[in-house]
Amino acid sequence: MNVALTPVQSLAPHQVLLFLLQVGILLLVAIVLGAAARRVGLPAVVGELATGIVLGPSVLGRALAGPAGWLLPTQADQMHLLDAISQFAVLLLVGIAGAHLDIPFVRRRAAVVTRVSLGGLLIPLTSGVVMGYLVPASLLGSTTPRATFAAFLGVALCVSAIPVIAKTLADMNLLHRDLGQLTLAAASIEDAVGWLLLSLVSAMAVGHARSGQLAASLLALVGFIGIAATAGRVVVRSAVRVAGRSADPGAVSAVAVVIILLSAAASQALGLEAVFGAFVVGVLLGSPGVCDPRLLAPLRTVTMSVLAPIFLASAGLRVDIGSLRDPAALLAGLAILAVATVGKLAGGYAGARLSGMTRWEGLALGAGLNARGVIEVVVASVGLTLGVLTTATYTIIVLIAVLTSVMAPPLLRLAMARVEHSPEERSRAAAQAAWRAPVHGTDPPAQQASPMPGASGG
Repeated sequence: MNVALTPVQSLAPHQVLLFLLQVGILLLVAIVLGAAARRVGLPAVVGELATGIVLGPSVLGRALAGPAGWLLPTQADQMHLLDAISQFAVLLLVGIAGAHLDIPFVRRRAAVVTRVSLGGLLIPLTSGVVMGYLVPASLLGSTTPRATFAAFLGVALCVSAIPVIAKTLADMNLLHRDLGQLTLAAASIEDAVGWLLLSLVSAMAVGHARSGQLAASLLALVGFIGIAATAGRVVVRSAVRVAGRSADPGAVSAVAVVIILLSAAASQALGLEAVFGAFVVGVLLGSPGVCDPRLLAPLRTVTMSVLAPIFLASAGLRVDIGSLRDPAALLAGLAILAVATVGKLAGGYAGARLSGMTRWEGLALGAGLNARGVIEVVVASVGLTLGVLTTATYTIIVLIAVLTSVMAPPLLRLAMARVEHSPEERSRAAAQAAWRAPVHGTDPPAQQASPMPGASGG
């Protein structure tokens, strides 16, 4: 018997109108504020992050409540449209960032990466847990045990944000620097561990924490990396090679997007969060001999100039600074911000100094890792959904994500001005310049051999 399928209802015309206006206005304001940030000597990422706060309930929502409420309604279905394009943007941004990672260099400096990532995890995690036991009870969810809240706050403060770090390093032309490479590598480890801890704390919040859950997550993490490094590398190289034979200059970029999305879906299915899978496959794309970077230059341009600003602008739309009018909440927020900033700076600095690096290099690593960005926003959203956080606590954590991301560029500029260039950095800079030089002419792409960023070492 044939069963008639009911067609899926299309979006209402008003929803489509709002979505188009939202994306257009977010991108426009992000471009304007990003340009303004550059004019005063800051990276564009600072202005792009400020866009959401300006257009959201914190500023526009209070100054022009009517128009703001019409343009940015709080209904879940409308917000989910923005969330969807933001998720797409962040996956491509992370994938592009992974492709800039110099794997031979990171492998040679594995001990440094390990110490820096451990310092950047343990010190903020511990200080966050301690702070969780000191904040007023009014900032806890109504039925949340203090221990669960403290663990959740510790996780929120120990994460970094590869997407914002990558955009910041790109804006400041630091992706080719040794410290930029170390920062990306350490942030990838911190985020992987952070997602594992988040899954455990989330299970605690709903009363389903089991001793085997963390072990299963660790096994999934190791298995995912192992498969990516073996079979995944072969698949990525083969797919890029086939796409490179096409006469369409955008074929390789299209295949790269497909691979990034499928890898993100695989890691999401394993409970590792989609951004981790996107970063791993990005690293594969940037491995020596896999892909000519010039063939991915169009994808990088669209991602960095269009998608990344939309994603960064949308991050602050749920922030409501008005929820911090209570003096106790405001004081607690300032204290948590101080602990978050000092903890991450101290962790990165300590790891660098224990590795024999200079104090300026330590400051640069700590400053880069201090950018929490959207990863902390995701953590805060999970806490709000589970009832671990109140609206005020959610706002505090999201503001920390934004403010630490804004703090990073000035500190990086101060420190990196005192760090000398190495010969390897010059070689890596020449390789990465190909990302801004799309292939022209009719030469077959497969014959245009050019080293990827990871090809500069051993």
